[in-house]
Amino acid sequence: MTELTLETEGTLTLVESVMATIRQRIAARSLTPGARLPSIRAFAKSMQVSKSTVVEAYERLAAEGAIRSRPGSGFYAAGSLAPLSLAEIGPRLDRAVDPLWISRQSLEAGDDSLKPGCGWLPAAWMPQAGLRRALRTVARADDVALADYGTPLGLPPLRNLLARRMAEHGIEASPEQIMLTESGTQAIDLLCRFLIEPGDTVLVDDPCYFNFHALLRAHRAKVVSVPYTPSGPDIDLFAQALAEHRPRLYITNSAIHNPTGAILSPVTAHRLLKLADQSELTIVEDDIFADFEHAPAPRLAAFDGLSRVVQIGSFSKTLSASVRCGYIAAPRNWIERLTDLKIATTFGGGRLAAELVLTLLKDGSYRKHMDLLRARLSRAMGETSTRLKAIGITPWIDQPAGLFLWCGLPDGVDAAEVARRALADNVVLAPGNAFSLSQTASRFLRFNVAQCADERIFKVLEAAMAR
Repeated sequence: MTELTLETEGTLTLVESVMATIRQRIAARSLTPGARLPSIRAFAKSMQVSKSTVVEAYERLAAEGAIRSRPGSGFYAAGSLAPLSLAEIGPRLDRAVDPLWISRQSLEAGDDSLKPGCGWLPAAWMPQAGLRRALRTVARADDVALADYGTPLGLPPLRNLLARRMAEHGIEASPEQIMLTESGTQAIDLLCRFLIEPGDTVLVDDPCYFNFHALLRAHRAKVVSVPYTPSGPDIDLFAQALAEHRPRLYITNSAIHNPTGAILSPVTAHRLLKLADQSELTIVEDDIFADFEHAPAPRLAAFDGLSRVVQIGSFSKTLSASVRCGYIAAPRNWIERLTDLKIATTFGGGRLAAELVLTLLKDGSYRKHMDLLRARLSRAMGETSTRLKAIGITPWIDQPAGLFLWCGLPDGVDAAEVARRALADNVVLAPGNAFSLSQTASRFLRFNVAQCADERIFKVLEAAMAR
């Protein structure tokens, strides 16, 4: 019988709490069509509510069509499932700290909104002239490039170029080991479809990029988190998690960690790979921030040789979020099956986007753009850090590379409450618990320094903390 725990919220009656608990389990598919609900007596006893409370909740749910009564047998989940609701799976978080809330607010924000909590560069920081020049070049391509499907593996010249770029980080990958995807997110989605089944355990960092949580939730994975330190995951707790949960997969950033900006140390990387080998753990290394680093950081894929580690990446952070082009670099014997899976889910690749990225990467302007961008981000990092410290907000790591500052608020100040108040002033923040599976980052915020140039952000922050 499915185990149930009571959903409790201050505004719900006991009957409504019982109903919410069952709805959540149906939405999460832990109560599948036809599954028998606990008996009224057993549910009332385990939840410490009266039998009349459970009777009323069951009757209301039956009236809604969520469950069905079978006289003499009990209550059962209805035969058809409601559409999947990611917000209903997992902890019922306030929308201010829900990963999907942050993404939606950032993506839908109007021109008058400030977005220090979003995860991308301002449009003005992207290589606009290069993009327009590349678009003109691609517009002159032949009819096939403009109108036909791409090959399943993706544009060969771009895969050749990616193989050379990966070699600069010590990763030996032939073009035949690289498959283009529509984005980094699609790359992770394909790998989850390929590697895990519903109910499998996946390890993530705590904190980690919040969309990892949402994506794994969509795959019905059991997600377990390991605390992250300035040099990588806490290795002792990582080993403990492996022994207790026997996960199939670990998803992480190693070069520049999101949201903390930390960089994996060589010692931690070697210990991590040793543990992974002992436990037959597959690691997905998201290297999307590779080109932001000032000095080369250790890559798990380089140490491992693409044996147990899969690397993914994309160009949405450095070239254009509108040009959807990512990649997977994987063991040779995976590529054919991954290609079949890509065909099944997206058919052909986005050839126009690949042609555009190739044009931008090979004309020499990309390296110049990144040199200027790293310098600009470094200045923004220093300026943002100074402004935050002046109002009592402390960076976890001083002057990291990349976009993000992971910052602690003063004692007693809750980041979710600050975010709610800031939103009323059209400032979108990213509260720490959206990144934390264990919900232990309630006094942290992630700041995108490229989006922090406006003085209003700091005035709104200071006022929100004061209230």
